[in-house]
Amino acid sequence: MSNALEDNRPDEADWAQGSTPAALEDQTFAGPAPDRAGAAAPIVDPQAAMEPVVAPAESLLRFITCGSVDDGKSTLIGRLLFETNAVFDDQMEALEKDSKKFGTTGGDLDFALLVDGLSAEREQGITIDVAYRYFSTGKRAFIIADTPGHEQYTRNMATGASQAELAVILVDARKGILPQTRRHSFITSLVGIKSVVIAVNKMDLVDFSEERYEEIKKGYQEILPQLGFTDVSYVPLSAKNGDNIVTRSPNTPWYKGETLLERLETATPETFEADGSPFRMPVQWVNRPNLDFRGFCGTVASGTIRAGDRIVSLPSGQRSSVKAVWGPDGITEKGRTGDAITLTLNDEIDASRGDVIVREGDGVLPVKTVEADILWMVDRPMVAGGRLNAKLGSHQTPATLRALNGSVDIHSYEVKPANALLMNEIGKVTIAFDRPPVATTYTENRELGAFILIDQLTNETVALGVINSLARPAAGGVRTTASAATAGAQPKSGFAKLKAEWLGGGTADDPDKAAAATAARATASGLIIVIAVLMGLPVLAAAILGAIDFLVRPFITSRLADNDERTGQAELSEKPAPYYGDGI
Repeated sequence: MSNALEDNRPDEADWAQGSTPAALEDQTFAGPAPDRAGAAAPIVDPQAAMEPVVAPAESLLRFITCGSVDDGKSTLIGRLLFETNAVFDDQMEALEKDSKKFGTTGGDLDFALLVDGLSAEREQGITIDVAYRYFSTGKRAFIIADTPGHEQYTRNMATGASQAELAVILVDARKGILPQTRRHSFITSLVGIKSVVIAVNKMDLVDFSEERYEEIKKGYQEILPQLGFTDVSYVPLSAKNGDNIVTRSPNTPWYKGETLLERLETATPETFEADGSPFRMPVQWVNRPNLDFRGFCGTVASGTIRAGDRIVSLPSGQRSSVKAVWGPDGITEKGRTGDAITLTLNDEIDASRGDVIVREGDGVLPVKTVEADILWMVDRPMVAGGRLNAKLGSHQTPATLRALNGSVDIHSYEVKPANALLMNEIGKVTIAFDRPPVATTYTENRELGAFILIDQLTNETVALGVINSLARPAAGGVRTTASAATAGAQPKSGFAKLKAEWLGGGTADDPDKAAAATAARATASGLIIVIAVLMGLPVLAAAILGAIDFLVRPFITSRLADNDERTGQAELSEKPAPYYGDGI
C-alpha cells in the first residue's frame, strides 16, 4: 500500500507548476512528452506500429511549429501524429479520457493533449515548454518541436528554433497576422531558418473562405522582404478536423497545392551543416582515463577530420596531427559535422575545455569584440555597460555590453534608437569579451556564431544572440573587420591620417558625423574652460587649457584604444584559464 501511495504522489515539477494532489487525482497521461519534467516516458519508435514504414536516416527533417497563442500548434502536431498512425492504442484511450477532463474542443478529441503533458499546460490550455516528437513515413523521418506561442515564453520558442531546419508558422484564419506571429517570424529568420510553411489554420471557422486565405497570404507576403526566407509556401488547413493535413480536403477545391505532410516530405531546406566547411571542433572535455590515453572530446561544429590530418589548437596556436578519431563504437574512419568524437594526437599539446581544434591553415581566430543581434529574455531591462558572462560553444568568459545600437520594431522590423531592451525585445549590440573566444559569424557557423549571456550573480540566462560581424586582431596588429560595410580605403596623406585619427575611425568620411564629432569636442572643451575659470584659473590660461584639450585629447584617446587593442592581441598568445563550469 505504501508503494502505491508513493507512486501516486506528485513530483517536484508538478509542485513547481502549482499542481496539488487534488489536481492530479485520477490524472492519466495523455501523450508522451520526452525531455520534460512531469511527463511520462518518451514515445516508442512508431515504426513498429506502421507497416511497412522504412524511412532513410539521411532524410531526417527537424522542424518547429510556431506562431501566436491559440493558433493551434499543439493540435496540429497531435493531428499529424494521429493521421500518420504514430499514436498507439493505449495513448488513444488516454486521449479520449483526458479530452473529457481537460479538453477544450467540447466532446471531440483534443489532439493538443498528445503534446501538452505538463499539468500547468493542461490547466491553462497553453504550451509552456518545448515538446519534441518523432514520427516517420515511408519517405521521411521527422523530429517536431512544438513551441509555445505565448509572449511570456518567447525564449522557449527561440530555443526550439535554434535546432530546426524548417518552420511551420501558424496563422489563425479568424485573427490574421498578430504581433507574436511577426515576432516568431523574425526570430525564425534570425536563427537562420530559410524554409517556412505558412499554415492558415482554423479554416473551418471561416467557412473555408478562399478570399480570407488570400487576404492572409497577401498580408504575410508584405513582411517577407524584411525576413531572410528563401523558400515560402502556404497551406490552408483545419488542424482540428484534419483538412489538408495528410489528405486533400474536399472543403477547399480552390486549393491546388500540396498538403502539409506532402510539403514536409518534399522540402529541401538550406542548412549550415555542410561537410565542405572547414573542420572546427570546440573541446568539451579532455579524456584522461590512464597514462596511455589523452583524448580531446567534443562535437564537430563543421567539416570532417581523419587520422593524419594536421590541426591547430586555438587560442594557443599549438600544432599537431591526428593520431586517431574515436566514435561511440571505437576508432572510426572520420568525424563529420554533428558527430560526437574524441581525437587523439601525435603530440602532447595543452588544450582544455573552451579551446577550439581546427584544421591547419584555417583563418579563424579568437575575437575581442563582436556586433550581434540578441533576444533579451528576462523582465529587467538591459542597458549598455552591463557586465555578464558569455558562453560561446564550450568557451565561457566575462563580457561587457559596450553599446546598444538599436532595437527592432516588431511591427515594421525597422531598427530604432533605444536606451534599453525590455523582455522579449530584439536588439543590436556591441559586445567585448574579456577572454577572446574563437568565433565566426552565425551565417558561417551556427556553433561558433551563437552565444548566450548569463547573469554573473544569479547564473540566469538573460539573452541569446547571433554574431553578425566581428573585429579581430590581424598579423602586425592591424585591426580588420569581418563586416564588409565597415571596410574602407586608408587615407594616404599625412594630414588625412591625422584628421582621421582625430575624428575617429569612419567619421572622417562622413561630413555630418565629422561635424557632429567636432561640435561635441568643442562643447566638452568649453565646459573645461568654464570649470577652470570657476576654480580661479585666469581666463587666458583656461582658454589655453581648453584649446589643448580640444586638439590633443582625441589623439590620447586613440592611443589608449590602440594600446587596449594590442593588449587584447597579446592575450591571444597566452593560454586562457580553462573553464570547468556547469558540465558538458
